[in-house]
Amino acid sequence: MNKLILGRYFPGNSYLHHLDPRAKLVAAIYFIGLLFLAENVLSYLWLFAFTMMLMWMSGVSFSTYLKGVKPLIWLILMAVFLRILFTGGGTIYYSKGPLMISSFGLLLGFYTFSRFVMIIFVSTVLTLTTKPIDLTDAIDALLKPLRLLGISTADFSLMLSISLRFIPNLLDETQKVLDAQRARGVVFGEGHLIEQMKKIVPLIIPLFASSLKRAEEMADVMEVRGYQSGQKRSSFRQLKWKACDTLSMVIMCALTIGVIILNHF
Repeated sequence: MNKLILGRYFPGNSYLHHLDPRAKLVAAIYFIGLLFLAENVLSYLWLFAFTMMLMWMSGVSFSTYLKGVKPLIWLILMAVFLRILFTGGGTIYYSKGPLMISSFGLLLGFYTFSRFVMIIFVSTVLTLTTKPIDLTDAIDALLKPLRLLGISTADFSLMLSISLRFIPNLLDETQKVLDAQRARGVVFGEGHLIEQMKKIVPLIIPLFASSLKRAEEMADVMEVRGYQSGQKRSSFRQLKWKACDTLSMVIMCALTIGVIILNHF
């Protein structure tokens, strides 16, 4: 459970660490959208090569990223198998009732797997190289136009930042509760479905209680520091757009051109 690294920040001095958080956030969202524009294997290989380059530039070992994907691998494989078994087209290798295995289904399964993995990798690169507070400032800055409609963007960015910040803490708490239950002789992963569900119940109550306690403590801290929702606030941290941030946008344009060209092969 504590191997999931999505939402954690790794201090570093890499090129990605020095980018403006607004540039990284826009690039990450744009890249995820670009994944759904790829139409063939070459396009996905092109995007995967770019993803690998980002992982290398982050200064974090590839083994760390693989450990982060491992807890989600069963969810990814389940989505891939469903896509394969219920998609027809092309050469049919196996068919029985609504279930079938076809060349088109296998291709879509490959696309689905690639999308999931690259989305996880790119999102992890974003959180590993960006402090949660900087990510909050970036979201707030990008959503500023919505203030003209009377929408409180500061509250939204604060909620998202708190969620990202406490994902690792919640996972750590879960691991502690699991270890405590194992020390008491509870064996997880054995027995039929109902028995396994009963073993999970003792995990939910302490996690729910600790989450409420943590939320109450944070609310008290914010109140003591004078935080008021909807009030205009100054910021000690000032975001500065640099030449390297503009370069990152140019690189995303070049990446898009590469996908468009490869889609025609």
